[in-house]
Amino acid sequence: MIADTSSLLPSTSKNNGLRNSTLASVGASVGNLIKLLPTGTVFVFQFLNPVLTNSGECHATNKSLCAILLLLCGLSCAFSSFTDSYTGNDKQRHYGIVTPKGLWPSPASNSVDLSSYRLKFGDLVHAVLSLTVFAVLGLLDSNTVQCFYPGFQSTQKLLLQVIPTAIGAVAGGLFMIFPNYRHGIGYPLTSDSNDTAPPHNPNHNA
Repeated sequence: MIADTSSLLPSTSKNNGLRNSTLASVGASVGNLIKLLPTGTVFVFQFLNPVLTNSGECHATNKSLCAILLLLCGLSCAFSSFTDSYTGNDKQRHYGIVTPKGLWPSPASNSVDLSSYRLKFGDLVHAVLSLTVFAVLGLLDSNTVQCFYPGFQSTQKLLLQVIPTAIGAVAGGLFMIFPNYRHGIGYPLTSDSNDTAPPHNPNHNA
C-alpha cells in the first residue's frame, strides 16, 4: 500500500504544477487586458469577486451574487466609454456623459467648446471592446472558473491560454485604429488632461 500511495504523489504533484502553470499564463495575459479597462471597476471586481464566490467554493447564492457582480461591472466598463471630463473656468475637473450634441451636464463651461466632446463612432467601438475585455477578465478569473465551471481548467488549458492573448491582440489593434482621447470616469488622467477639448482625429468623425 505504501508503494502504491507514493506512486500517486508524483502524478498529483505534476497535475498541480500544470494547473498552476496554466493559471499563471492566463494571469499574465489578463494582466495586459486590465490596462484597457477603467481602474475603479477593475478594483471593485478584484476586491469583491473572491468574497462573493467564497474563493471559488460556490453555492447557489454565491453564483447568483457573482453573476450580478459580473453584469454590473460589465455595464460600468461600457458606460465609462461614454463619459469624458474637462477643466472648467472654475479650474475644477468636471465629468459628464457624451451625447450627439456634446457633454452633459456641463457646469462652469463658458470657456469650453462642448461640441468637441460629442458622441463619435469610436466611442461605440471602445464600449464594445471594454465590455468584451471585461468579459474575458471576469469569466476567466480563477475564482469565477472554479465557481461556475471547475472542470474547465483541466480540460481546456490551451483555450484558457489562447483566449486572453487573442482578445488582447485584437483589442489592442482596434484601440490603435480608434485611439481613446477621452478622460472618462474610472480612467486615470494623463498629461494632456487639462486641455479644454480632445484632439481632433479623422477616425473620430461622427
